[in-house]
Amino acid sequence: MTEKTIPRLMAQSIEPVSEFYTAMGFEITFRQTAPYQFLSVKRGGIELNFYGDKEFDPTSSTHGCLVDTDDVDHLYGAFTEGLLEVYGSVPTQGVPRVGALTDRSYGVREFLVTDPGGNTIQIAQPISTDQRHRPLPKATFDRAIHMGSLFADSKQDLDLAVKVLDRALLRTDEEPTVVQLVKLLVLRADVAVRQADPVLARELLARARGAGIDGLELADERRRVAELEAGL
Repeated sequence: MTEKTIPRLMAQSIEPVSEFYTAMGFEITFRQTAPYQFLSVKRGGIELNFYGDKEFDPTSSTHGCLVDTDDVDHLYGAFTEGLLEVYGSVPTQGVPRVGALTDRSYGVREFLVTDPGGNTIQIAQPISTDQRHRPLPKATFDRAIHMGSLFADSKQDLDLAVKVLDRALLRTDEEPTVVQLVKLLVLRADVAVRQADPVLARELLARARGAGIDGLELADERRRVAELEAGL
């Protein structure tokens, strides 16, 4: 027997969802508007179904699914390039939104896509055989980066992320390395964008650029700075 699972997700309307996924290189395999809204999209081995409901609130959606891949950088590049061409910039706040591509503490390299229906698609590539959370770092700023990232993205609790990141950035008894400082600033700027605070986001991004964003260690942050600035 051969089986496959196709996630059934929700949207207020299938039209913006259709445009969004088409921009990312998906093909529409089925669409109907009556007797109810229904949409199927496919890209390679990724297949998703969407039901439209005018009463559905995308901003409060907790729906989503995991896409496991062996080349997350390729998908990130393809998705963001397509969205940039159609929308003029990579959406980085609200609904829809594309999160940062980064290595996580639980052994995956991933990014999150929140589509116009409010569904969060986790696109991840294992980079370790151990998928458990790593122990909390002992160093002050590494710990803040670790927890700030978890709160902002994995838990999606922006208020907790702000507390952790601001506490670290305001410390006077210790100084972060350049790499630590840039990571903190870019992560905090990302949260500021998501909280609709462009003035703070620009200030944080300017500080990150001033600190220096060159070098292989900051490749992900350098890309995110450009994406966030383009959307402001």
